Amino acid sequence: MITLLRNPKQIITANSSGKNYKRGKEMSDIGVLTDHSILIADGKIKSVINNSSINKAKYDKEINLENKVVLPGLVECHTHTAFAGSRAEEFKLKLKGVDYEEIAKLGGGITNTMEAVRHSSFDELINIITPRIKYFISQGITTLEIKSGYGLSFYDEIKLLQVIKELNKIFPIDIISTFLGAHTFPPEYKNDNDKYIELLTNELIPYVAEHKLAKFCDAFCESTAFTAKQTERIFKVAEENGLKLKLHTEQFNSIGGLEVALNMNAVSADHLEVLKENQIDLFFNSDTTAVLLPGVSFFLNYDYAPARKLIDANAIVALATDYNPGSSHISNFQLILSLAAIKMNMTIEEIISAVTINSAKALDVSDVSGSIEPGKNADFSIFDAVDYSEIVYNVGKNLNVMTIKNGEIIYES
Repeated sequence: MITLLRNPKQIITANSSGKNYKRGKEMSDIGVLTDHSILIADGKIKSVINNSSINKAKYDKEINLENKVVLPGLVECHTHTAFAGSRAEEFKLKLKGVDYEEIAKLGGGITNTMEAVRHSSFDELINIITPRIKYFISQGITTLEIKSGYGLSFYDEIKLLQVIKELNKIFPIDIISTFLGAHTFPPEYKNDNDKYIELLTNELIPYVAEHKLAKFCDAFCESTAFTAKQTERIFKVAEENGLKLKLHTEQFNSIGGLEVALNMNAVSADHLEVLKENQIDLFFNSDTTAVLLPGVSFFLNYDYAPARKLIDANAIVALATDYNPGSSHISNFQLILSLAAIKMNMTIEEIISAVTINSAKALDVSDVSGSIEPGKNADFSIFDAVDYSEIVYNVGKNLNVMTIKNGEIIYES
């Protein structure tokens, strides 16, 4: 069946001419088309045609998008959506001046959420996470990354990954799973870190890879979590088992994590809030995507990653919510876009590139998603706007009125 998306006000293609990412100045070119429509066949983009050619086109049904703006389906490339419990009490402490790292040392933070996850059944976790995914879909997200990392035992990490796998079956969007067993050291291994790393490398990573429970292996390289040397040890085993690499690094301290990520050709290096001046040029022509998370800086009230300097240094920059219960309890994707403009000095065009083609690059799916190009998945976010600038201008307001995945409407307001 062939479907026509008829006559939107604008089509933002994020076309990369087959390159499948945009770096540096390229991020400003988002491919704005007017007086065009889109043909979809068998869940793929068949062609983008001038409206003058519609009468000659053959199609079975049409969707009228007059006075709407069409973007590629949005890609959310960094979330911790698979969690249970609440950390509202810790938020109260933060407001009193207790910082994130101090809360972690007091037994809160990730360990707090770990306890809630360990006490939640498979079905309970499905029920908890389901409305969160529905909310992402309502915002135009058609590809969503979800990490484990709140189980921190063999049984509970596998449970989380199996939950994510089941959710991918339930929902029509692409849910991509990341194994984050190296999130922090659980209390039972507090005095024997090597033993936990052995659990990760000898048991968990091989099992995750063999049962195809994750595409990526991630780690938190921080002074309160894993050292650069420990991270490298974990990553080598992950690589040997066929998992691709992502890394939380340079969030609070610079302890060598970024260099590990770049030397091992990680698909992405995420956070980078404390990136040093002499590290910025490391991204020049690097294929590792710099995933920036302004929601964390807003939520914790600290420095934002140097987006402007990274883009000027020719980096591939993406944006994400980092939705989690502790450091970025923000699932409002539109707020992230506006924060990037207001607080990180990114242009609206750069922001759109960052949440479409470059976020797809950060998940290694930009060959099939992230831009409106013939042959790619027919994934679209449809906004009630007459110019794409309104999407970022309306801070925190969801203008998405329709989400299309593989040519089918999966959400409509």
